[in-house]
Amino acid sequence: MQDRIVAFVKALRAAGVRVSLAESIDSFNAIEALGITDRQLFHDALLATLVKDAASQPQFEELFPLFFGTSDVPMTPGSAGLDQMTPEELEQLRREIAQLRERIRELMQRLLDGRNLSPEELQELAERSGINSMSMNQRRWVERRMQQQLGLNEFKQALEELLQQLEQGGMSPEAMEQLMALMQGNAQAMRDQIEQYVGSGIAERMSDEYNPQQGDDLEHRPFNSLSDRDAERMRQEVRRLAALLRSRAALRQRRQRVGQVDVRRTLRNNLRYGGVPMKLEYRKRQQKPKLVIICDISTSMRPVAEFMLRMIYELQDQVSRTRSFAFISTIYDISDQLAASHANNSIQEVLTSIPPGYYNTDLGHSLDRFLHDFLSDVDWRTTVIIVGDGRNNFNDPRLDALRTIKRHAKRLIWFTPEDTWQWGTGDSDMQLYAPICDRVHLVTNLAELTAAVDRLLAN
Repeated sequence: MQDRIVAFVKALRAAGVRVSLAESIDSFNAIEALGITDRQLFHDALLATLVKDAASQPQFEELFPLFFGTSDVPMTPGSAGLDQMTPEELEQLRREIAQLRERIRELMQRLLDGRNLSPEELQELAERSGINSMSMNQRRWVERRMQQQLGLNEFKQALEELLQQLEQGGMSPEAMEQLMALMQGNAQAMRDQIEQYVGSGIAERMSDEYNPQQGDDLEHRPFNSLSDRDAERMRQEVRRLAALLRSRAALRQRRQRVGQVDVRRTLRNNLRYGGVPMKLEYRKRQQKPKLVIICDISTSMRPVAEFMLRMIYELQDQVSRTRSFAFISTIYDISDQLAASHANNSIQEVLTSIPPGYYNTDLGHSLDRFLHDFLSDVDWRTTVIIVGDGRNNFNDPRLDALRTIKRHAKRLIWFTPEDTWQWGTGDSDMQLYAPICDRVHLVTNLAELTAAVDRLLAN
């Protein structure tokens, strides 16, 4: 239990709750005095010793059941839940289930038998759903992806169709009502099991990844681990770092105005003077870049996309022209929205006007629409930047469209929050997109994003 409390404290700190060493010791003393048999008393003891203000209580209440709840969400086996069915009716039920499509058939048979998901099955589903790159506020998205893989989003319709077939086959109303209660109860138990696994998995990863040596270093905090309060502070940090990048870019431009000697051209053009540098040749002044930014603003990518757009917004004077686009299932031109008002208002307006959905990301279709509607914005001076995780919901990745965009551009750069070991897992097509790009930058936090943008402005 001590190890569990230590992990819980680390997760609270990772979620932005300030917990001192003295308060941690107080929690152990309180538990030693009160015991752990009374769950409510245990909860209240930790709350009283670890949380100092009301603003931190929501994080505590969210994390507590994930560390001190139960992952045992048992289903009701069919043998115990269908005692009103005759052997003939049970045989009819199994025949009808056998006629269903493969994925939904496997789900319905599992629900009928009352078989919980094994830890190995939960782990595989969770990893395919991208749990290792998700924050606590994205847990519902992971849960829905896991449910989609199992077929739970088709369960209601499949159950209605099954009951209709059984009614036509002459099954009694009492038996059908019992079957419906069993299947719905087991489906909810499966959802609860997934919810508990995802919440506990993300919370424990937060605890494992928390580094007390970093303290409150927001620049190195992963985007997907930020609380609402941290995100607001990060927005202020973006302005500071953008000012720093602006100063660096201005210094480069001053040096370019003075000019740098091009040694190779000087030696080559002075061969007629016996190699004596009578006439100096200077490097050409570098022009400000033209940018086209294509941002994935689906649920998993919103934190990264928001801070990327903010960074570029703050650096407009260092770019000759910027065109900005956002996509989920299709692409939207958001350039006018970003140019219309202050960054806070305009970016929030974009995110609000294009609400995220579930299972509808279609990068391939979005690239195709860009190719047909906006390719004229790309020329030999344009750097195209795609901000996304390369997850395409198993749709056509449209690699041909990306290659066409690259042929028209000066260069193609990709910013992704997922490391290479995640490419190709689940619905990721990043391993197919990466070879087409000139560069791929890993941007999991503000420090990495700043370094990538600085390199962009320097070249």
